[in-house]
Amino acid sequence: MDFPDYVRVLRRQVVLIVAGLLIGLSTGALIAMLTPQRYEASADLMVTVQVADAATTAERALATGYARQVVETYRVIATSSLVLAPVIEDLDLPMTPAGLAARITATVPPNSAIITIAVADGNPGQAARIANAVTESFTTLITETLEKRDQETAYSVRLVTLQPAQVPTAPVAPNLQLSLTAGALVGLAAGIGIALLRAALDQRVRTAGDVEAAVAVPVLGQIPMDPDAAERPLAVGFAPRSRRAEAFRGLRTNVRFLFSDGQGVFVITSSGPSEGKSTTAANLALAFADAGHRVALVDADLRLPRIAEYFDIEGGIGLSDVLAGRVELNAVIQRWGRRALFVLPAGTVPPNPAELLGSRAMEELVAALVDAFDVVIIDAPPLLLVTDAAVIARVATGAILIAAAGSTQANRLADAAQSIEAVGAQVLGTVVTKVVTRGTESTIYGAAAASADA
Repeated sequence: MDFPDYVRVLRRQVVLIVAGLLIGLSTGALIAMLTPQRYEASADLMVTVQVADAATTAERALATGYARQVVETYRVIATSSLVLAPVIEDLDLPMTPAGLAARITATVPPNSAIITIAVADGNPGQAARIANAVTESFTTLITETLEKRDQETAYSVRLVTLQPAQVPTAPVAPNLQLSLTAGALVGLAAGIGIALLRAALDQRVRTAGDVEAAVAVPVLGQIPMDPDAAERPLAVGFAPRSRRAEAFRGLRTNVRFLFSDGQGVFVITSSGPSEGKSTTAANLALAFADAGHRVALVDADLRLPRIAEYFDIEGGIGLSDVLAGRVELNAVIQRWGRRALFVLPAGTVPPNPAELLGSRAMEELVAALVDAFDVVIIDAPPLLLVTDAAVIARVATGAILIAAAGSTQANRLADAAQSIEAVGAQVLGTVVTKVVTRGTESTIYGAAAASADA
């Protein structure tokens, strides 16, 4: 995905991202509320080296180097039981040296001889008392035990208290602002991560680019979403000024370039059901008829026919009956309106649709329609459910695949194209239906259409 794709993904998943942010904020606030109040008091000590007046330069350098070496060792000793046991006894603390050590941190800045001893406690006064007691015990241990020498040396190490612990006035925890910030960042990151993961796992096509990536043929048109399409499927006939009607006219222009010797036989199909193939076939036929072409619209979906219902014509007898030899083509094909549009309904639902559509009679029927019409549009069943569309595509100029934005799976669309090519037929192009033109899932097409309306 490129940057615009990431932007579209984040816009599409904005609810999820905001939910992650809110959950993170709530979690941060809850942690801050449940965190016990804690104060921290600290004291600073410096490791110094006292050198005898008669010490040589080498001895002074050696003393300074020794002091720097022992600072880190002293930092570890500051939280040992040798230091903390006397503190517990003097202050009568109800805890073990290990428990007290968990409340104490001793730190040494880089290249420094200063040790900072910090003590955390729920009572500010107690924190300061413990910090000062630890400092005193630590100093005593170092000077009177660890650094005590029985004979005179050129130098001696001492601990000097630079800053005794003061009673803190403000708690260090809970930190509401820090908790909220951390929670918000974690929640936002989690929301974005889940959104990108869902996008990576989601195989549904949403844009023309997604469709072209799945099937390497041109996108011939993009039909905008219309919530009333089920009630008013024939946009070109009954809402000629609508955006859907204009989109179908644009599709007609592009399909016109696919004609061979001034004619075209096109199978309209899809990978799965409810993707808009029948409405596309019907409106494309109307658009060609409006442009002055003689058009035959054939409902070859012998399993779930829709064309007769869309055009409000009698569909009890039609294609299946012609292929079975029960009636002649001229007896059942019906002219619709004042246009040069003739509709052949599906007719009786047969028990063997694939055999009929792949028969010699079907080839002869298509040949007869080519002799009489400029454009023949055949509405065929979905490819991944039955083989009917692939069978018909062999006797047509080619197939046009319909993909519904937001529902058609890219892998299923690719499989549908392969099933057509497997029988030696050709996929001429694709059409993206149900394109969202408003809100977070609007496409480039939608933005352009909106600007054109304005």
